[in-house]
Amino acid sequence: MMEDKDIEEYHNIGKDIKLNGKYNYMEGKQITDPETGKRVYEISSYRLPSVTTILGATKNTEFLTKWKAKVGEQEADRIKNVSSARGTSMHKFLESYITGIGYDDLTELGCQAKPMANKILEIGLAPVSEYYGSEVTLHYPGLYAGQTDLVCLHNDLETVVDFKQANRPKKKEWIEDYYLQIAAYAMAHDYVYGSEIKQGVIMVCTPDLYYQEFKVEGPELRRFKHAFLKRLDMYHDLMFDEKEKTTPMKAEEFK
Repeated sequence: MMEDKDIEEYHNIGKDIKLNGKYNYMEGKQITDPETGKRVYEISSYRLPSVTTILGATKNTEFLTKWKAKVGEQEADRIKNVSSARGTSMHKFLESYITGIGYDDLTELGCQAKPMANKILEIGLAPVSEYYGSEVTLHYPGLYAGQTDLVCLHNDLETVVDFKQANRPKKKEWIEDYYLQIAAYAMAHDYVYGSEIKQGVIMVCTPDLYYQEFKVEGPELRRFKHAFLKRLDMYHDLMFDEKEKTTPMKAEEFK
């Protein structure tokens, strides 16, 4: 027998999600820093490294290196580009549904992405009663910035949501960076807007419409916040070392 919560979620399938303007979100511009070539956000005249740039620069790339060696550099690039384009299309379908702005993509990839978005709408967004912002740019002053897919009320908890496409089902131990990403956005949101984000939800769908959901809250969310800050320290150390290597030595330093 279905529980009351399950029945409520069932009746929410396909319903519009109402906007709650509780938070007045700041706007930011995503650019490529001409000095470093890395993705940064320009917010209130400050340039901050993106969360994905920080995680990308400090991640263990051993598995990725082995995978590229196995499938070949060219095939690896092809898979990466297809996945990225399909993921972008899926995100646009989801954003258009949430905000009520029309969108369609009749390309081959778009025809794959639309059912994936619908699967997330059908299952993942059923517990969402209202949203505060879609494709929200968040920043922690002086430290980092990024863009989260959705900030909403999910099962009556203020929640940061990230949508992900995947070529195959994921295991929790494979997606630590997803959790770190969510934790970084939650910290930034709480600091700037005085909120209390209680949970993060990662909604994943594969092209064959296999849906997975990963939640993080409570002590586990705090643990990932601390872990992200450690990665942020690593990133700054790497950038300092990189700058030291590329900064020409002054004449007096040779004396």
